[in-house]
Amino acid sequence: MMKPGFLDQTLFSELAEKATASPRGRQHHNFHQMEDACHRMAVGLQPSTYIPPHRHLGENKAETLLVLKGRLGLLIFNETGTVQAKHILQAGGECVGVDLPTGVFHGLVVLEDDSLIFECKAGPYRPVGEGELADWAPREGEAGVASYHAWMRAQFE
Repeated sequence: MMKPGFLDQTLFSELAEKATASPRGRQHHNFHQMEDACHRMAVGLQPSTYIPPHRHLGENKAETLLVLKGRLGLLIFNETGTVQAKHILQAGGECVGVDLPTGVFHGLVVLEDDSLIFECKAGPYRPVGEGELADWAPREGEAGVASYHAWMRAQFE
């Protein structure tokens, strides 16, 4: 039997430390098993992390994000990469999260050190599929990531 998992300051500190140490600038803590129908996770994020524009396709692949600590910028894009909307998501702020329907291109930038989100989406886990990563933005590890990430961050300055 699984034990209760708590979203407490101990977990927040551990995720912040692990995200700082991670080359990707982020760290997940899963509250689910990979085959579970509902995936629930806390994610520690540092400003260095690059979350490329992407979307989730398929039935029941909507995604909900709630900021538990810190501040993030959310960009919503159309099919060709034009920004359709920008929102600040901030713990205790005017807007603390977003529920993204299936098929919406979105990207996040971390605007405050040691930010933390809670993410929920349908399982089971499957790798990123055809058409889910934006073809107009660089993928992690590709040339151009630094300048594109800087452009994303500049949308919130």
